[in-house]
Amino acid sequence: MGEVHAAIGRALNCTGCVTNGAVRDLPAVEALGFHLFSGSLVVSHSYAHIIEFGEPVEIGGLKIQSGDLLHGDRHGVLTIPLEIAADVPAEASRILAEERGLTEFCCSPEFSLEELDKRLRNNPGHCDLPWRPH
Repeated sequence: MGEVHAAIGRALNCTGCVTNGAVRDLPAVEALGFHLFSGSLVVSHSYAHIIEFGEPVEIGGLKIQSGDLLHGDRHGVLTIPLEIAADVPAEASRILAEERGLTEFCCSPEFSLEELDKRLRNNPGHCDLPWRPH
C-alpha cells in the first residue's frame, strides 16, 4: 500500500487502510490525508492482489468485520462498540483533561511523592500504572 493505492482509496471515499501487509510512501500518503495502519514498512512495491472484499479479518490480533467503527493512530488500531460511540468524544476530553492536570502537576515546583500518591489513589483511571510511589 503506497501513494497510488492511497489515491485510489481517496477517490473511492476511503479515509485509510488497515492491513496485515506492508506500507510505503509515507510522506506522499500523509500529504493526501490518507491514513495507513500496518505492522511493517517496505522500500518497494510488491504484487498485492485483492482476493476478498467485506469479509471478516484478523490483523495483529484484532478481529475486524465490515461495518466496525475503528479508531487508529500511530500507536495502533482498535474497535469502538457502536453503542458507546456517541460517548467517546466526551470521555476522551475528560481523560485528556485529567492527564493534562497530572502532567502539569508533575512538571510543577509543587510536585511531591505524597501528593502524587494522593492524586493517583483518588483517580481510579490512573491506578493501572505499573508503579506506585511509597
